[in-house]
Amino acid sequence: MGEWAGRQVEVDVTNIAHGGVSVARHEGRVVFVADAIPGERVVARVSDDSKKAFWRAETLLVVEPSVHRRDHVWSAAALDRDPADRAGGAEFGHIDLAHQRELKRQVLADSLQRMAGVWTEAQVEAIPGDEERDGTGWRTRVRLHVDDSGRPGPYAARSHRVIPVTDLPLATDELAEAAPLAERFEGETHVDVLAPSTGGARLIIGAQKPSVITEIVGEREFRLADGGFWQVHRGAAAALTAAVQDAIAADRFDPLAANLDLYGGVGLLAAAVADRFGPTTRITSVESDEAATDFASGNLSEWLGARAETGRVERWVRELASSASASERARLAKATVVLDPPRSGAGRQVVDSVAALAPAQVVYVACDPVAFARDVGLFAAHGYSLERLRAFDLFPNTHHVEAVGTLTRA
Repeated sequence: MGEWAGRQVEVDVTNIAHGGVSVARHEGRVVFVADAIPGERVVARVSDDSKKAFWRAETLLVVEPSVHRRDHVWSAAALDRDPADRAGGAEFGHIDLAHQRELKRQVLADSLQRMAGVWTEAQVEAIPGDEERDGTGWRTRVRLHVDDSGRPGPYAARSHRVIPVTDLPLATDELAEAAPLAERFEGETHVDVLAPSTGGARLIIGAQKPSVITEIVGEREFRLADGGFWQVHRGAAAALTAAVQDAIAADRFDPLAANLDLYGGVGLLAAAVADRFGPTTRITSVESDEAATDFASGNLSEWLGARAETGRVERWVRELASSASASERARLAKATVVLDPPRSGAGRQVVDSVAALAPAQVVYVACDPVAFARDVGLFAAHGYSLERLRAFDLFPNTHHVEAVGTLTRA
């Protein structure tokens, strides 16, 4: 740290940046400021001045507030706490809900324009029920970390320091009631709390042996391990099912082609595709987690043409691209590929291998706008353009946003 770390600066906040922080300048230097809103003037404390290109700072006092500022939805993360004691996980909780979505739209649009040369008017859509609860009551899964004395809580914003809290306003009512915030878990590192669609809320303490849960999406049931991946927002699985079904251009879809669901998890999106296009649909779901693949096989068993394979997507697709026969390439050229990568995105290796298969269309489900924009740019180099785009506010009161885009090649 340099001489400015710990010092206070008064700055005008000009715009939003990726990662839930705003942008200001101090004597010409870029300062990324947490807990501020574009248009405000704030007093902030510099927390990191180690980089030449920018500093990081946390808001201490708002001199001129934005019309979009409100009381924070979580007192544990509010401005009246020292930044080191503010709970993380609700970094947009001081901004009114509609403006949160506008800021997310700006980040998505700016990322696509800057990294992929794509201009979009896509708005960030709210999930039903979130407006009524002001963006609270949606989390069905929470990880509580445990400090040296055994107390559970979230990490502080931008650190690994555990903050004991008395409530979890973003959690569903069932999860919030089950959360053991006043208990002690000495010797453990974390406690997971979840409230699936069926079976009631439960705790997973440390490396506890997993059990099987059932999640319901519409009229479908999906079995998975209680510690396995599932969408966090209570309405996310249904919203993404509908969004992926809508994103597939029917005139480009061939149910008998070598359709793929990459990073397929327990089969949610493969089922969405097969549900739309019928029981003859052929689709292979690829997932690196063997347990998830086993569940996907069961969850997709009613479709004779659906199967699940275990493999690292980058290796699996590369091998397919290099070994496919002429007949297989013909089926791949008619295929729809669904991509739902982790937050880091698909990346060059996967994009290059998918493009080498020359599918008719790619439906990309993204949880990070910058990684998505990078990959849209990579696909563009192979002749694929972003034809359709929708965005969803699956993480209210945080900076995260989900996007579903359709890429096609003329």
